[in-house]
Amino acid sequence: MITGTGITKTFKQRGSVLGGRDVPALRGVDFAIEKGGAVSFIGESGCGKTTLGRIIAGLETYDSGEILIDGAPMSGLSHRKRQPHFRRIQLIHQDPYSALNPTRTIHQTLEAPLRLRARQTGRPRSWIDGRAEELLALVGIDPGYVLPRYPHQLSGGMRQRVVIARALTMDPEMLVADEAVSMIDVSMRLGILALLKDLRERLGVSVLFITHDIATARYIGDEGEVYVLYRGQVVERGPTESIIADPVHPYTQSLLSAIPVLHGLERPGAEQVVPTEALDERQADAGCLFARRCPFSTDRCENETPVLGHLGETVQLHACFHPKHRSVIPLGVGE
Repeated sequence: MITGTGITKTFKQRGSVLGGRDVPALRGVDFAIEKGGAVSFIGESGCGKTTLGRIIAGLETYDSGEILIDGAPMSGLSHRKRQPHFRRIQLIHQDPYSALNPTRTIHQTLEAPLRLRARQTGRPRSWIDGRAEELLALVGIDPGYVLPRYPHQLSGGMRQRVVIARALTMDPEMLVADEAVSMIDVSMRLGILALLKDLRERLGVSVLFITHDIATARYIGDEGEVYVLYRGQVVERGPTESIIADPVHPYTQSLLSAIPVLHGLERPGAEQVVPTEALDERQADAGCLFARRCPFSTDRCENETPVLGHLGETVQLHACFHPKHRSVIPLGVGE
């Protein structure tokens, strides 16, 4: 199990002769990912979801807070001692082409981490080739066709499957999929999503899915949990189906209202909850971060900061002073 408490991260942005400024990427984020579970971080670009995913994968440092892996705190460990913990967490990159070395064949790409894994586990060198074929078959591609080829000789969908196979070379307990289907052909996306779901069920690996598409999050883990991030803060958190069927935070409702529907599938009396204005990064950080865009904002929202809490009988947590079960349109195309 991986948990985080109060994770903060600030980037220094380069500026003019007057100097740069600090840009908060994460503002005290708490999370929990159970072994074998499915968790999704969703939100618009710049909300901090990718930064949080890279921190969880050990590829980015954080300013404050604590991450625990199976109860062991990471902040007190040296880089060398943290490596075995973070090796159990593997990242699936957004762009499968840039994630693969174009000068190496797929066999060479898989051979390097498998050679390391063989040394760690005391396996013979002959195990490497067999394991490479086994992993490619596991992700649904023909080893005989793929192994001798270079990345540019494969389709986008096949490259992404190779990236997933490479992540599996280290026998991970968790996969962090950062927008894993956004850079491949639409016709191949469902196959990759089905593969991730199948791997979670067959291998028992946890899947952290980072996306701006709430419908994708639903497919990956309808029994999992969703974290809705806005400007580095979790504004709503709860079971996937509860968030989709009955969101209470206006930002989550606006995300759901943006999902297209087919004519005739609209809910009677449904209204779209749309932010009133575009994000202005210069706006004050005091009060609710969504206040300047929220159509239901009040003076309290401008001056006080809401914290995650419950509304009545709802199972999800939210950070809103005026939560309401407003009518939105959470139906995907074709449902």
